[in-house]
Amino acid sequence: MDKATFAAGCFWHVEEEFRLLPGVVATDVGYMGGTTDNPSYEQVCSQRTGHAEVVQVTFDPDRIDYAELLRHFWECHDPTQLNRQGPDVGTNYRSAIFCHTADQMAAARASLRAEEKSGRHRGRIVTEIREAGTFWRAEEYHQKYLARRGGGCGL
Repeated sequence: MDKATFAAGCFWHVEEEFRLLPGVVATDVGYMGGTTDNPSYEQVCSQRTGHAEVVQVTFDPDRIDYAELLRHFWECHDPTQLNRQGPDVGTNYRSAIFCHTADQMAAARASLRAEEKSGRHRGRIVTEIREAGTFWRAEEYHQKYLARRGGGCGL
């Protein structure tokens, strides 16, 4: 199994988007990209930790490849919105790809170039691509939130 980590706004929405893909065997929501160890949701929402809300995807590369996950990432949010997605505003809602390997980094950069050339986006893509750091798993009540609640998050 391999791991991929994406930030694309509200982690409830992003988790639900990836959780349903064939070949994805697990999803966990949490925080990455900041400086505070083991942050709480409230700390991350304060925008003082530097963390983004992320979904960490565990996937079977024999059933779904990283390139397909990247395609899904670009389609499930607006990568031209800086530090926001829809009604959610703040640095914790930024668009980011956190890469676990050099191969992921190369694939993410290539997919960004392809998206920029695609003409699908009206503005400049602001997605950051960086090495994955420590994944801090969010509180249990955030895990599979939309699946348990039975609804969308309004985006």
